[in-house]
Amino acid sequence: MKQLAALALVAILAGPVLAQETPGGVDDAPAPPYEESLLRLSEILGALHYLRGLCGDDEGELWREQMQALIDAENAPFVRRVRLADAFNRGYESYRSVHLRCTPAARITVSRFVDEGARLAGEIVARYGDDS
Repeated sequence: MKQLAALALVAILAGPVLAQETPGGVDDAPAPPYEESLLRLSEILGALHYLRGLCGDDEGELWREQMQALIDAENAPFVRRVRLADAFNRGYESYRSVHLRCTPAARITVSRFVDEGARLAGEIVARYGDDS
């Protein structure tokens, strides 16, 4: 549970740090070097949003709100915002189509995604965060 809170916190904090380096407002602006990691993190947040709800974890819209905070903080052009939202939705839908009820496998998946998400968020902040 402690890792889950850490992932949520890092996801919120990562955005403001990253937003300082991200061009905004131009649809053809190049993606930042951490784009693939951010897309994977978005997919993980989507999967967690579905799986944690499926398993009765009383978090409501926590993961969707984390994703929205990440998108907002990125201050990304429309095309990137859509890519990030699509990754979230892909994570959600891919697990919704496989897991119809909470199982031990679903719980293991949640645990692994929390670990991977925390690692990704930490790496993004450590490598691309604002040092000032």
